[in-house]
Amino acid sequence: MAKSFVNIRAQEETLTSSSVAAQTHEHHGVIGKGYGAATAHHGELFQGILECGERGVRRGLVSLPCSIFKSEATFILDSSGVVRVFPEWKVKAHRAAELTLNAGRQARLGGVLQILSDIPIAWGLGSSTSDVTAAILAVSDALGEEIESEAIARLAVQAETASDSIMFMFNRHAVLFAQREGEVIEDFGGFLPTLEVLGFNTDPSGLGIDTLSFPEARYSLWEIEAFRPLLGLLRRAIDTQNPYLLGQVASASAEINQSHLPKPHYNLIKLIAEQVQALGLQVAHSGTVVGLLFDPCDSRTDSQIKFARTLLAEIGFKESWRFKTPERFWSRNRKELQSETL
Repeated sequence: MAKSFVNIRAQEETLTSSSVAAQTHEHHGVIGKGYGAATAHHGELFQGILECGERGVRRGLVSLPCSIFKSEATFILDSSGVVRVFPEWKVKAHRAAELTLNAGRQARLGGVLQILSDIPIAWGLGSSTSDVTAAILAVSDALGEEIESEAIARLAVQAETASDSIMFMFNRHAVLFAQREGEVIEDFGGFLPTLEVLGFNTDPSGLGIDTLSFPEARYSLWEIEAFRPLLGLLRRAIDTQNPYLLGQVASASAEINQSHLPKPHYNLIKLIAEQVQALGLQVAHSGTVVGLLFDPCDSRTDSQIKFARTLLAEIGFKESWRFKTPERFWSRNRKELQSETL
C-alpha cells in the first residue's frame, strides 16, 4: 500500500503522548482513561430510497467493510467540565465526546480526547464516522459504561448529521442503515458474502468530497422503482452467501449513482471489470473511491487482480489497495479487546 496516501497521521499534527499528558495535568482530578477504535468502510454496496410502510420513504445504505484503515481514540476523563480534542480540527469527534458525556448525565465532567487515524479524508471511506465511533467508545470506556450499537448510531448522527453503519459491523449481521436517522431499517439476518476487493481513488487531486456539502441524490421514479428488486437480490445474496449476486447488486447501485456523482473514466472502469472478469464494481456514493469485486475462492483471483492493476494504471489509476471482507471490521473498546486475548 502506498504510503503517499495512507500516512495520514503525519498530516494530522497529532500530539505525542507526553504532550497529551501535559495538557491533562492542566486539569485537576483525573478520573479515568478510555480507549475506542473503529475501522473504515469502502463506500457502499447499495444506497437508495425505499418505501418503508408507515415510516414512508427512507434513504438507506449497505456499507462495504474495509479493515485496512482505522481510527483510534483515547480519552482521559477529568473533572474540568470541558472536553479538549487533538487534533483540534476533529470537531465531529469533539462533539461526539460531549454528547456521550451528556447522555451519561456526566456533563459536569470533561477530559482530553486524542484521535489517531490513517483513514484518508473525504474519499468516502467513513473517516468522520470512524472518528466519532471511536470517540464515543473511548468516552464510554472511561466512564466504565458499555454502550449499545443503537445508542452509538444515535449519538453519531447528532454529532455529524449523517453517519455510516460502522458501529453495527462488529459481529453483527449486515444491515440496511438509515444514514441520516441513525437507525437500522432492516437486519438481513446474515453476514455479507466474502469478497476480495481492489480499491482505488478516482480523484487525481486526492482532495475528495465534503459529504455534508454535497446535495442528496434526487432519484428519478425509474431509479426508485429499481431499488426494490435490487434489495431483494441483496437479501438473496446474503441468504445464499453468493458473491456473484452481491456483485450484481453493487454494480447496479454504482450505475444509478453515476447519474448523481459521476466517477471519472467510469465507462473504462466498467470495461476493465468485464475484461478481468470481476464480480462487479462498487463505489462510494458520496465519495471518490471505487472497488473492483472478486471471489476469494476463485483460483484466478490473484491473476485477475494483477491484470486489473495493470489496466487501471494505463488509464491513470496507478495507486490501489487490496483487502478481503469480512476481516475484523470492528468498532470496539478496550474491554472487548482485552476479553478477546484471555
